[in-house]
Amino acid sequence: MSAAPPGLVVDDLARRYGRRWAVARVSFAVEPGTACQVVGPNGSGKSTLLRCLATALPANHGTARLDGQELWTHRRSLRKQVAFLSHASRLYEDLSARDNVAVWARLGGYPTRQDALIERVGLEPDRSDPVHSFSAGMRRRLALAIALMKKPRMLLLDEPFAALDPQGRELVLDIVRDVRDAGAVVLMATHLPEQAAHVCSQTIRLEAGRRVHA
Repeated sequence: MSAAPPGLVVDDLARRYGRRWAVARVSFAVEPGTACQVVGPNGSGKSTLLRCLATALPANHGTARLDGQELWTHRRSLRKQVAFLSHASRLYEDLSARDNVAVWARLGGYPTRQDALIERVGLEPDRSDPVHSFSAGMRRRLALAIALMKKPRMLLLDEPFAALDPQGRELVLDIVRDVRDAGAVVLMATHLPEQAAHVCSQTIRLEAGRRVHA
């Protein structure tokens, strides 16, 4: 019996909301050390696909495996190795950046290295301002720092350039390069394919929930 291929293997994955299929029987594979962009118009299923891969949503059909392990079956152990930057930042509004990272490190049982993570995303560890005073771009950076805490085998980024200035976008690209080059799988849903193409060697295009080959 041959070993399961490493990396991410998605086979016939589907998810519906009521009678509408948001993701309709999508299949693809991404090897370790590869960044892949997921593109398509609004409502094409990009966010739903990433949420299924993050096990935030169960699929109605099909499978997704990371290094041979089915994501939903092994979700409790794999969630420690899969990082997801979603639209919902899940930040503690009354805490500083440093305290936010410390809380998430404690909750997840990760090594506490707040200052290094905060500096990596271009924020200042010593600032005591509460998160509710942050700009949208600063919040996005902090949420990314928390995602990086896992040193993930798979990093899922939903519109990572949103609310970021050109300098922030370059920072995201640098981080994706680092994570990719460390051997992880990176999936990036984006409306800015020209930016993502700087780090992504693979593209998944969705339309109305289905993968299309263009």
